[in-house]
Amino acid sequence: MNSLPTVALISVHSDPARETGSQNVYVRQLGEALSRLGWQVDMFTRRTSSNQADIVQHNDNCRTIRLSAGALQFVPRQKLIGCLPEFLQQLRQFQSVNKIKYALIHTNYWLSAWVGMELKKIQPLVKHVHTFHSLGAVRYANSKRLSNIARTRLAFEKLCLETADLSIATCPQQREYLEQLVSQRGNISIVPCGTDSDMFGSMAKAIARQKQEVPENTFNILYVGRFTCRQGLETLIEAVSKPSLHRLGDIRLTLVSNGSSNSQSDRDRIEKMIWNLGLDNITVFSEGVNRQELATHYASADVCVVPSYNNSSGMVAIESMASGTPVIASNVGGLKYAVENQQTGLLFPAGNVTLLTQALQRLINQPEWSEQLGRSGRARVEELFTWSDIATQMSEFYHEAIASRNLWLLDRYVERQLTSA
Repeated sequence: MNSLPTVALISVHSDPARETGSQNVYVRQLGEALSRLGWQVDMFTRRTSSNQADIVQHNDNCRTIRLSAGALQFVPRQKLIGCLPEFLQQLRQFQSVNKIKYALIHTNYWLSAWVGMELKKIQPLVKHVHTFHSLGAVRYANSKRLSNIARTRLAFEKLCLETADLSIATCPQQREYLEQLVSQRGNISIVPCGTDSDMFGSMAKAIARQKQEVPENTFNILYVGRFTCRQGLETLIEAVSKPSLHRLGDIRLTLVSNGSSNSQSDRDRIEKMIWNLGLDNITVFSEGVNRQELATHYASADVCVVPSYNNSSGMVAIESMASGTPVIASNVGGLKYAVENQQTGLLFPAGNVTLLTQALQRLINQPEWSEQLGRSGRARVEELFTWSDIATQMSEFYHEAIASRNLWLLDRYVERQLTSA
């Protein structure tokens, strides 16, 4: 084990040992795929309960390590900044006790970026790679007054972009945002989000519909995600309420989410809207699902709609495409990178209810074309978005970064030898 190149994936607020949550899935799947390529992978996150194991071993070369930083309870992301110094201290202590020197650290999200930047000050030879996932510059673009935490996030993201050895954007639009809204100084490469192409796409549609109790000849519209306003769920609900859609046949709206990610106010808002529009009799809520159940939902759907106002990863779209289910998605960020318009799905302007309704009508009216979109989506995933491919790309960047460090060390050694001579 010790002879393998070592990498630390740092994800302070998002636990790779959990099955739900896009960043949890990203870090874990990337870590496990890297381990299969010969890396020793330690994934660091924050412990949130005394009942949690300190270390979760995923395979011989990949593990999640939970560090105690702050109270042993869930703490909202916006309040975690005070826990970062202790997290860094615990990470260094883990290294010291276990006599581990990481060749490279890969941080995820702006909170982890601070940990990576501070660690590099202490261990200057370590290489630092960072994936932003989402950007404060985009989130706060229309905000007239910024909170202290918002200003801190913007400062962290700018400093990280300018100082990290490599910054990872998950789609071309995110790279444009980094260059135009954050800083023109930075080394940026694009590595998209991946998916488990074995899990998603493994179940026949008929079996999945039976498991989910979807009536025959019912067009099942799937939404996967949180209920916050930024996700655009209201746009989908309003589109589904249009009488022109219901004249085409029976419709079901399936809303899938990790229940813990929704605040009560968000859930109440969505339920109220569904009730007011008379959709309560065709809407099914499914919350707290695991990954296998999620795969069943994708397989049982006739279409998956991703109506986000901003989406850097396109993970839900990619998972749906892997399942052979066509996608209708907002024409933003990672979604317009993942989905080929009219080839693997349809794109529409975010928030445009009319065009979303028309896109749904097209798929209902053209079932054979819809099935072709699903097949093409699966083929696109197999070509571009499997975790093995994503990990291979990332591994190449890691090796390049470590090689540059080794060359620097060699240059310093030669310089000292010449000086001493």
